[in-house]
Amino acid sequence: MFHKEGTKTILLGIIFMVTALLISDYFIDNNWLKMAIQISALLILIIILQFFRNPKRVAIINENQILAPVDGKVVVIEEVYEGEYFKDKRIQVSIFMSPINVHVTRYAISGLVKFSKYHPGKFLVAWHPKASEENERTTVVVENNTFGAILYRQIAGALARRIVNYAQEGMQVVQGTDAGFIKFGSRVDIFLPLGTPIDVVLNQKAIGGKTIIATKK
Repeated sequence: MFHKEGTKTILLGIIFMVTALLISDYFIDNNWLKMAIQISALLILIIILQFFRNPKRVAIINENQILAPVDGKVVVIEEVYEGEYFKDKRIQVSIFMSPINVHVTRYAISGLVKFSKYHPGKFLVAWHPKASEENERTTVVVENNTFGAILYRQIAGALARRIVNYAQEGMQVVQGTDAGFIKFGSRVDIFLPLGTPIDVVLNQKAIGGKTIIATKK
């Protein structure tokens, strides 16, 4: 299953592969060169397909838990000042996605979307300390009765050139469902209230819609 955001790119990949196969077959006599071109075209298509894959996952909805919004590796767990929306200290949990990870963004909690804003910006590597403030990004705040308001930020990386965000202010969203997509390498930061018990550790592998980031008892 592939994400709808990849439809045009996948179609172009298929056209490119078919064109490369036909041209190499009809116009190139050197068998080694022909094979190299055909294998390269096939590999490019495979890379595109794996990047836009969208595995079907059914999240177990639990208002007392915050689920990972994306697949990747936990690279930051620290207390920081969040200056865009809360303007106070929060616990930041950051998940880095490499190009081989699934890049679907999922809602970490169910609730009401209180804030959603897109910011154009730079394309620093996603793990750069200033990426959260200077890169292309979106900021979304979802609120429920258990955790109050939590903020997540989709951040484009050095390869990413488009962030897709489905969250709009006033929407009621469901934990684990599709919240957007980030193309080609990126990071998601989650900002939680101070004192929230964190259930993940640094360098842990996270699975979007499955891994529990925090639990409130």
